[in-house]
Amino acid sequence: MIVILKFIHLLSLVIWVGGIIFFSFIAAPSIFKVLPRETAGDVVGDIFPKYWMMGYICSITALVTIIALSFLGRTYPWVRIGLLVLMVGMTFYSGLAVGAKAREVKAQIHTTEDPAKKEMLRAEFKTMHKRSAILNGIILAFGLVVIFIMVY
Repeated sequence: MIVILKFIHLLSLVIWVGGIIFFSFIAAPSIFKVLPRETAGDVVGDIFPKYWMMGYICSITALVTIIALSFLGRTYPWVRIGLLVLMVGMTFYSGLAVGAKAREVKAQIHTTEDPAKKEMLRAEFKTMHKRSAILNGIILAFGLVVIFIMVY
């Protein structure tokens, strides 16, 4: 049972952190390089809900499995647990709050005719994108720390 839980724990971290690395450093830059900006934004916008779902599932799985392993082994890796709690919170905040707001603003950009309002909305979208990228970077850094602590 412990071996299976360790495997599921590690697998969830590998998929989650690997997914962040792949999307952030390979997929998104390539999409924006090859496609026109508007189309690339639409493609990435279509990927994001799936990307966040992967994060939700993997983050909860990683947290639940480390807690289960802690109880079974009677050792409590508080730093890993704490980092995972933060990562879970940031993942859900990024997808459900920041991402939702960014989608709403993007939809308004597409339907607004007024150039001044469109520019204001673009600035707001840029702020949401920046917030999302910062959260993504922090989640990635914490994930790498969690994996490093596992092998240390």
